Amino acid sequence: MKKRVIPIPQSRERDLSTGGGLCKFYRVIRAPWVRSLALLGMTAWFVWLLLPKPPLLDEISFSQCVRDRNGKLLRITLTSDQKFRLWTSLSDISPALIDSTLRFEDKYYRQHPGVNPFALLRSAFNLRASGVHSGASTITMQLARLRYHLCTRTLRGKFVQIVRALELERHYSKAEILEAYLNLAPYGRNIEGAGAASQIYFGKTADHLTTPESIALSVIPQSPTRRALFADRDNRSLDSAQGNWYDRAKINRQFSARLFSARAQTERKFLAPHFVQQVLATEKNRSEIVTTLDLAKQQLIERRITDYIQTNRGRGIQNAAAILVDTHTMEVLAQVGSADFFNSEIQGQVDGTRAPRSPGSTLKPFVYALALEQGLIHPLSILSDAPHSFGDYDPENFDREFVGPIRACDALARSRNLPAVELASQLHHPTLYEFLRSAGVKLPRSESLYGLTLPLGGAEVTMEDLVRLYAALANNGELRPLRRTSRDRTELRGRSIIMPEAAFLTLEMLNLPRPEVGRAYSEQAEPVFWKTGTSHGFRDAWSIAVFNHYVLAVWIGNFDGRANGNFVGRIAAAPLLFQIIDSLRTTWPEPNQPHLPPPGANLKRVSCCAVSGDLPGLHCTQKVEGWFIPGISPIKCRSAKKTAAAFFAWHGRRICRAQWKCSTNHFAIE
Repeated sequence: MKKRVIPIPQSRERDLSTGGGLCKFYRVIRAPWVRSLALLGMTAWFVWLLLPKPPLLDEISFSQCVRDRNGKLLRITLTSDQKFRLWTSLSDISPALIDSTLRFEDKYYRQHPGVNPFALLRSAFNLRASGVHSGASTITMQLARLRYHLCTRTLRGKFVQIVRALELERHYSKAEILEAYLNLAPYGRNIEGAGAASQIYFGKTADHLTTPESIALSVIPQSPTRRALFADRDNRSLDSAQGNWYDRAKINRQFSARLFSARAQTERKFLAPHFVQQVLATEKNRSEIVTTLDLAKQQLIERRITDYIQTNRGRGIQNAAAILVDTHTMEVLAQVGSADFFNSEIQGQVDGTRAPRSPGSTLKPFVYALALEQGLIHPLSILSDAPHSFGDYDPENFDREFVGPIRACDALARSRNLPAVELASQLHHPTLYEFLRSAGVKLPRSESLYGLTLPLGGAEVTMEDLVRLYAALANNGELRPLRRTSRDRTELRGRSIIMPEAAFLTLEMLNLPRPEVGRAYSEQAEPVFWKTGTSHGFRDAWSIAVFNHYVLAVWIGNFDGRANGNFVGRIAAAPLLFQIIDSLRTTWPEPNQPHLPPPGANLKRVSCCAVSGDLPGLHCTQKVEGWFIPGISPIKCRSAKKTAAAFFAWHGRRICRAQWKCSTNHFAIE
């Protein structure tokens, strides 16, 4: 019997002969490499349950972000592997960035177990059929590649990536994985993570990103070199991301890459460099550091220094340092370590606020404060500005002249050397040396080696030391440490190093008019308590002031110690000091605060004889009001028959009248 042949339709025959779509798909899935991939996937699935917990972000170093007191960025540091990578928790990332990243990178992230098998098959099919590679990596797989530095261009590498992805999904939640990815994703050049990208590109934290900014960032990780916001980008990816987003977010269709205010990496912040370096040296384990610095005040002082040096460069003034501290909180508001951090000619990376330098006469106020406390003087006491030898030490005044009898307040105001050294020789428990050591000033030598040179700058101290000491005068004799971060746990209440009455009187003695030096000064509408200093050999010029609730210190000099005859505190540092004070008061005006004695202070004002400094007697014709500390100040009633003697400027011999009791060693006031 003849077999019946059923004819095959021509259309179907054509499909089979030419390899129709369904048949082609069968041939693909029967291919050995597809079977291998399926086998690998099944193996990975079984291994998944047995895998140990892998590290997620352990041993990953992150940058530190330093901000001023108002949240303004000062610096982002590089990590140990030279990346900008800021740790940012998922809760601190804009929901718009999270949503746009998931839409662009992994639509089914919340559904798949770390690997999307359908995407893998689609990618394999497209590659086999048309040679076109389509992405199949999930966010978890991308995290595995980034975290474990995998090469996924080979079949073996892809298998390891899949296993690692399943391993991550086995031990971590979707939120933890997404958080880790957004901290490691590449955003162009050496920028990694959404936190660093948002800060560098847009100057804001990741939680403040707008929707357009979020879309712009979400397309970068797939091709970070080509799509970085400071490079020529392929806007087709942006357009694709926008197109999927418009209907939900109702974004203006005029959205364009040119509207982004992206910042180039070359414009990254490097502000207040000396201050930031000091903070980073003490805050090594914190990623986000909010400091006490006020960037506006910092930049104002930097401008004043730059302008001043530009104006006075012809006098050899080319470097300066300054620091501004709030005496109420002891917070450092501004710190300028040098005139130019990047100028190697002036050794600009040296921090002048921390470098030990000779303070000149800036320590004299503390000699007077201790003398007031120990009952040696009161502000109107008469001191001797006359030639005197202290063993082998023969100090001189700056002008090499002597004025004879002089009130204590005038001797400090005019910075006379002889009265200060004389008082220092009479101090006991504490001496000036003991006082400085107790205040935390590092003095490497013994007291006997310094001798009586300390009041005149015989020991090196730092600007920070001086600022703390002058702030103690403003805080009623209470010494407090400086604070540089908002989380500084330093106790606000300090310890008393000077009795409140002596601190108040010392500050009153420093309430001086501005010196007349050209046009550098203007009229002083509000009180400024200030002092200058000049080191031996004209190597350092200082000026320090207490005003309102601030203490400001200024230094002029060279870090290499080169001398300059213009380095005199009164004519080099003081003009800059008052220019800064005027700028601060003009920019941030504050109500005038009178200088009043501390509450409950043991102080009284009395009428004293202008000649003797004691209570007026029968022969006193000139009287003046003054403060004294009852029970401590050496004030008594004397007659004032004699007046002060004058001294010849150079040879130091006394010019005597017949009625004066003159001697080579002292003058007499009876």
